[in-house]
Amino acid sequence: MRKSLTLFLSGVALAVAASTAVAGERVLEFKLVTKPIDLKVIEAANVEGQTVVSGKFFGVAVFNDGRIGVKEFVNTSDLLKGSGPFFGYSTYTFEEGSITARYTGSAKDGKSTGEYTILSGTGAYANATGTGTIESAPNPFKGVNLLNIKLVVKTSGS
Repeated sequence: MRKSLTLFLSGVALAVAASTAVAGERVLEFKLVTKPIDLKVIEAANVEGQTVVSGKFFGVAVFNDGRIGVKEFVNTSDLLKGSGPFFGYSTYTFEEGSITARYTGSAKDGKSTGEYTILSGTGAYANATGTGTIESAPNPFKGVNLLNIKLVVKTSGS
């Protein structure tokens, strides 16, 4: 009886350890360089400086430790003289899996800020939910955006 109980409890402990090993919360912070691939800019009639911009973009995520990932996304902006709201849908692909998220934000005076809502994930990020932030970073390059990204990824392990 004692051996059976010990074996049973060992099995339960192993099952709990296995399920908690993949469940939890991870914080991903990285620099993101993005570039438009297919962009459409439409100027509003009779509203000086008003544009609606929509398109496909591509980006490369670079972590401090040298790991990289890629981002494919669509974005739409409603800008008056370069300022205004934007939103889009992103899929980040990393070595250990992918994360798909919706984001919203605003651009003002050449700077962007925004928030992510994580919708799903694959691999190590299967069943992911969570949030994140977008913030412009000082950018010495023309034709690309440089952003600081933070994703708080929650996985259930199921």
